[in-house]
Amino acid sequence: MKERVREWKEFLLPYQQAVDELKVKFKAIRKEYRETSKYSPIEFVTGRVKKISSIIEKCERRNIDIDDIQEVMEDIAGIRIMCQFKDDIYNVVDLIHKRSGKDLEVLYEKDYIANPKESGYKSYHIVIKYSVQTAFGEENILAELQIRTLAMNFWATIEHSLNYKYKKDIPADVKSKLVNAAKAVTILDDEVCGIRDEIINAQQIFELKSNVVLDITKNLKRLEKYCEPEKIKKYYEEFDDVWESEDEEKFKEFLVKIKSEIPLYNMSNEGDEN
Repeated sequence: MKERVREWKEFLLPYQQAVDELKVKFKAIRKEYRETSKYSPIEFVTGRVKKISSIIEKCERRNIDIDDIQEVMEDIAGIRIMCQFKDDIYNVVDLIHKRSGKDLEVLYEKDYIANPKESGYKSYHIVIKYSVQTAFGEENILAELQIRTLAMNFWATIEHSLNYKYKKDIPADVKSKLVNAAKAVTILDDEVCGIRDEIINAQQIFELKSNVVLDITKNLKRLEKYCEPEKIKKYYEEFDDVWESEDEEKFKEFLVKIKSEIPLYNMSNEGDEN
């Protein structure tokens, strides 16, 4: 038994490596957008390797030979990419297609957004081939990418829990409510798409202000090393006034002011040391 478990773990190692690498790559795309002050179609990324018990159960359910799972089972490695808006999903799909033939290969895809499942399930699935370099050589891994909105993901998580509880035989009344919830998710996604530009603009303003406030806080902490307590106290009082004003320009001006103080104190400090 222990030997069998060890064999399974060894078999799954390249899949875990693929998940780890793909997560890093998609998070890097999101970071690049944000660091260049552009809106990122990727909100966040998660990944997982299918559990051994789930692999065996799927093999039994779909009559898949254990020896064939590497070539047949495409979702052992799974990446989930969440988006804020429905339109973002297709932007992410385009990004993936642009990488096809470089660090991954798109094999096929299923658009469950344009063609939802009967249950109400919506998501965009892309099955890819991805190569990982292991200690024992190159391994070609099949992986499934699921791209969906946050609202779609919330619904899918609920459906998954109910399927687990009822062994995929969900009672009719619960199933009916689940279908109605899926319709509500569609309405929600459509409504927020209608005010997409307003939402993105508000988020960018908030993020900009947050970054400036963080920068101010860091520089005030630096000044505490050099300034006398009374002067630092005045700076914090001034910061309180700026905070209450909620004026973006005042935040920026205050940041420039305290930053200009730091080199003076640094120079003074270096002179004392000499």
